[in-house]
Amino acid sequence: MAELTYGLIGHPVEHSLSPAMQNAAFAAAKIDAEYKLFNVAPDNLEVFLRDLVKNNIAGANVTIPHKVKAKEYIEKNGVLDKYAERLGAVNTIKVEDGKLKGFNTDGPGFYRSLVEDLKFEPEGKTVFVLGAGGAARAIIMYLGNGPKKIYVDDIETRMTEEIKKHYEKYYDRHKLEVVKKGGKREAINSADLLIQATPVGMDSRDPPPIDIELLHPGLRVYDLVYNNPMTKLVEGATKKKLHATTGLGMLLYQGAMAFELWTGKKAPVDVMKKALKGALKAAGA
Repeated sequence: MAELTYGLIGHPVEHSLSPAMQNAAFAAAKIDAEYKLFNVAPDNLEVFLRDLVKNNIAGANVTIPHKVKAKEYIEKNGVLDKYAERLGAVNTIKVEDGKLKGFNTDGPGFYRSLVEDLKFEPEGKTVFVLGAGGAARAIIMYLGNGPKKIYVDDIETRMTEEIKKHYEKYYDRHKLEVVKKGGKREAINSADLLIQATPVGMDSRDPPPIDIELLHPGLRVYDLVYNNPMTKLVEGATKKKLHATTGLGMLLYQGAMAFELWTGKKAPVDVMKKALKGALKAAGA
């Protein structure tokens, strides 16, 4: 049994490639630790977080659908990093001196992947974000005032309005616009980058989350889904000769930052990337 236990808190989590990536990193760094999967239903999240210390869990990543609720819990019962507070969600937890510390590596992890994998810098550009969950919120808040305009669209209007309200606490309120009913085509037509931040595509049988015909020449497409190397959205964009990528790079870089927060050691990024690709291949994707 490993000396230290880390893991992924989500619902569901069976699709995750994080154990392969983090366990390879621990082995390369000669750290006696194991990374596990914790499938926690929404109703059980608070109890699970409360018992992290008792269960000897040294740290965790947080994924769908818990990122915002984890932030709210740690804000009241632990220590919230200022960037996690601004980004409005927690995706990384470190247990230190019996307290939970909440961080967010989604924003910087996404940005690094955006620059390295899509060769795109969003400053002064127009961005369309599909989805308004924890990852979308973190990305929007990390982009901040950089883009010329950010559009956010989700079938849950309550979530888009919550993001807008949170955004306006820190940034120019005119730069973020919630897409109104019937306004999706116009918003995408004006965009330089489309970010797909919903769970659609995690199942290879899922249809594209938007009509592929809406993808126009010059648009770059970033699909946050990472457990499928060719989602229907990325496939459609590629057929239209657009630059497109899945979220594997974001998973890698946010995971590397989490590793460094937990261990204080430099993440073996090349080892982690190789493990991710191997796990993806083994999963038959």
